[in-house]
Amino acid sequence: MTEEAGRVTATGRGPNAWVQVISAFVVVAALAGGLWKAQKDHVAREDAAAAAPVGPISCSSSAPTGVPTMVRAGVKYVSANQLCQALNRPDLAALLGTPGERALSYGGDDDSVTLGGSDVPVPEMNVTLRTYSVELSASFDHFAVEDMADLLGGDARERTFLGRPAVLYSDRTYAYFWGIRPPEDRAASAPSHPTRRLVVARDPKDGGGSYDIALWRQDSARPDDAVLLRLAARILPTLPGWGGSGS
Repeated sequence: MTEEAGRVTATGRGPNAWVQVISAFVVVAALAGGLWKAQKDHVAREDAAAAAPVGPISCSSSAPTGVPTMVRAGVKYVSANQLCQALNRPDLAALLGTPGERALSYGGDDDSVTLGGSDVPVPEMNVTLRTYSVELSASFDHFAVEDMADLLGGDARERTFLGRPAVLYSDRTYAYFWGIRPPEDRAASAPSHPTRRLVVARDPKDGGGSYDIALWRQDSARPDDAVLLRLAARILPTLPGWGGSGS
C-alpha cells in the first residue's frame, strides 16, 4: 500500500486512520452478518422447500423506486432486486460447474448498517442450489478496499480483479456467530461451512464502497477459488454502473 494521509499504512496511520479502521471493521462485520442472515433464512426456506420446492428465481424487472437518502450524491445505487437480477441467469449452475441444478431457495433485502452515526446501505441477495450457495452484496461506505486485507487477516490477499482493487479471503458460516447467538436459535447449531469471499472496489479508483460475492458448498467442502472468480467475472460487470466509475 502507498503511504497516504488518512489511510492505514505499513509504517503508520494518518490523522483519520483510526476512524477508517473502526468503520472498516463495521463494514466487514456487516458483510459477515449478511452471510449469517442469508444462512439463517436458508435454514427456514429449506424447511418450506420440502413441502413446496422453489422454482426459477423471480426478480422484478423494475428499477429501484427510490434511492436511500444516505447514498452519496452521484453514486449509482444498486438495490437488492438488481442484485437478484444479476444472479438470475440461465447459466448460473453451469458457471458453478454443476449444470442442470436449479435454485432451491433465494432471498435478500435492502439492508443497512450504522457507521459513524449514519446509515450505510448494504443490499444483499443470495441463491442456494443443491451443491452451492451464492451471496452477492454491495456496500456504499467510504472505505477503500485496498485497506481491507490487513483488517481481515488470515489468508486475506490483495489482488487486482477486472481492473479494480480486490481482496480474496476465507470465512465461515454460522460458527463465527456461535458465541453471540442464543442457544435456542436453530441457526446457532447449524453446520459451519467454509466460505470463500471476494470483495471488489465499487469503482476503479477505489473511492469507497464495494461489491462482495461469497461462495460456499452444502457438503462443507472448501469452495474452489476458480469457481468463485469465474462467477464474479461474469456477474459483477452486469451490475448497474459497473462500466463507468460506479456513479
